[in-house]
Amino acid sequence: MLFPTIQFAVFFPIVFILSWLLRPYPTRWKVLMVIASYIFYGWWAWNYTFLLGASTIANHLFAKAILPAREPVRKVLMFAAVAVNLGILGYFKYYGFFATSVVDGLGDLGIKVSPPLFEVILPIGISFFTFQALSYVIDTYRGKVEPTSFLDFATYLSFFPHLVAGPIVRASEFLPQMKERPDPRFINGAYAIRLIVAGLFLKVVVSSYLAGAIVDEVFAAPANHSSLEILFAIYGYAFQIYADFAGYTNIAIGIALLLGVRFPPNFDSPYIARSLQDFWRRWHMTLSRFLRDYLYIPLGGSRGSKAATYRNLMLTMLIGGLWHGAAWTFVVWGGIHGTGLAIEHFRADRRQALGLSEPEATTQRRVVEWLITFNVVCLAWVFFRSPTFDIAFTMLQRLFTAWGPAPLVTPLLLLTIGAMLASQFVPEDMMRRVQATYSRMPVVAQGLTLAGCFFVINALGPVGVAPFIYFQF
Repeated sequence: MLFPTIQFAVFFPIVFILSWLLRPYPTRWKVLMVIASYIFYGWWAWNYTFLLGASTIANHLFAKAILPAREPVRKVLMFAAVAVNLGILGYFKYYGFFATSVVDGLGDLGIKVSPPLFEVILPIGISFFTFQALSYVIDTYRGKVEPTSFLDFATYLSFFPHLVAGPIVRASEFLPQMKERPDPRFINGAYAIRLIVAGLFLKVVVSSYLAGAIVDEVFAAPANHSSLEILFAIYGYAFQIYADFAGYTNIAIGIALLLGVRFPPNFDSPYIARSLQDFWRRWHMTLSRFLRDYLYIPLGGSRGSKAATYRNLMLTMLIGGLWHGAAWTFVVWGGIHGTGLAIEHFRADRRQALGLSEPEATTQRRVVEWLITFNVVCLAWVFFRSPTFDIAFTMLQRLFTAWGPAPLVTPLLLLTIGAMLASQFVPEDMMRRVQATYSRMPVVAQGLTLAGCFFVINALGPVGVAPFIYFQF
């Protein structure tokens, strides 16, 4: 079930009303959330609800077993849980990729093999709920989380606002809220509505427009397009994927808030970053924290030599790239970010070794740093979006060699990309003032304003709604 659909427009009000009616009764509320979440997830493919259920049972049992065990049994159980989770994820997401890569590699050496290749349908959201299950088991092992009841864990893992595309909410952020009994009178409804409306606009209007106006056509056949069209297709995709994913997580955070559950933020104006390190503090923040705490730090982080730190950065980003998709283009995307992060750390280490202070942040320096960071990020997006290396390298080659007319670069396209870029620099205080103005309006005026926003979104959006980009991850 997708958020911007008629089905969800019917589903959510029913769940919303029942949720607040049952909120004083915690057990009943949790049962309602689990049932609603399985209906939400099963709307796409009901058979994969069994996979979600199996993940819930297995990880609950692992956590319960880890708590009383002693070393080295505790460590064995933790590694077993990680292996089971990654094994399931690997089968559904990477079996075909690795099998094909091995066959191709051996074929290059003159060795012909024919392993069984199965057509495996990737369950929506498997990467997200698997990562959340992993964080729960690992944090139980680390002593940061105590195993909870099966019902609490089932509610956490299946909670429908974050189930299929994040944000990646940790058990330590979610489970304590199960003990609270929020009062609907004190829910920040204006903030929730702001997030939902902004998310719908980003996804339904901006992302859909950029995809249809230039991105899909140029990436499908870059040889047919000029340098200027390719340039704006690249910039267009940067804002398309932002609008798509930030739009989804805005809706998810807003919906959860209306149900009395708080999610961590997932985006913070990533395209104003002046370094890749800052970019990853702002882009998909919950994934960044996950990779840091469960991959980069366990690999050694920055505790070893400088070379080990650069290696850990590169490995983290390569694996993060592979997490996004079973293709070598995603690995290259991660490699570009890993290389950039390693260079930034090297420069900082070099300054420290020479006893040099941080350069003065003049306006000119800030602009140059922003331009470099933004364009490196966009360069990496070329590989992220391209289905093959041929497409990616054709895009990059023709970016500098295919001068000619650019009919796809229309004034509306330029206005949209410019407005999206400018929106990154809008201060949060300004948005809070708009939100406060809305919250002070009479109820009737609020309703009319909200209806007007939905009308504009519906009028400007395309017929039908394309799936969210991150559903495939």
